[in-house]
Amino acid sequence: MQNKRGISQAFSEVPKVLVLRRASVFDVFDLSRVLIRSITQLCTVDHQGDPEKISLWTANKDPATIRGWIEAGSQIWLAENGGGVAAVGGLFETGRISLLYVDPAHTGQGIGSALLNRLEHELASGGCKEAQLEATRTAREFYLTRGWQDSGQSQDWNGIPQFPMRKSLHLTD
Repeated sequence: MQNKRGISQAFSEVPKVLVLRRASVFDVFDLSRVLIRSITQLCTVDHQGDPEKISLWTANKDPATIRGWIEAGSQIWLAENGGGVAAVGGLFETGRISLLYVDPAHTGQGIGSALLNRLEHELASGGCKEAQLEATRTAREFYLTRGWQDSGQSQDWNGIPQFPMRKSLHLTD
């Protein structure tokens, strides 16, 4: 015979490992770490190890700047995997995805896809019919395989090509 605790444990839901949530000012150090690690370690095709390009790209990824984004009401999202921040995403309610970076230790696990789906859902829920973003060379194929389309000529940002992309949004819940 099992006690009540044993029965409730047997029927309780298994804790979820991946958590998607809005970031708070208490997350700024972890967000900064993920952004900088992702840029420096995963985006080498884009910055080619050039210290000046890396410095320009990461200049506004410090905790103080990120705190300002959150305090100003920007929608900054994060993915926690096993209790630690594994990815960072951001959006503007006008339909623009501004950030999507995965920590190098968490690539290939579907975390970027899950966070992108959440950002797209947030935009669609807010009434956006189409989303836009600017992809790097590193991320462009990721977006293409998830239904995004090129929407113009690449633009140069400090020597790093940015590829404008768009996706039609449809709420599917």
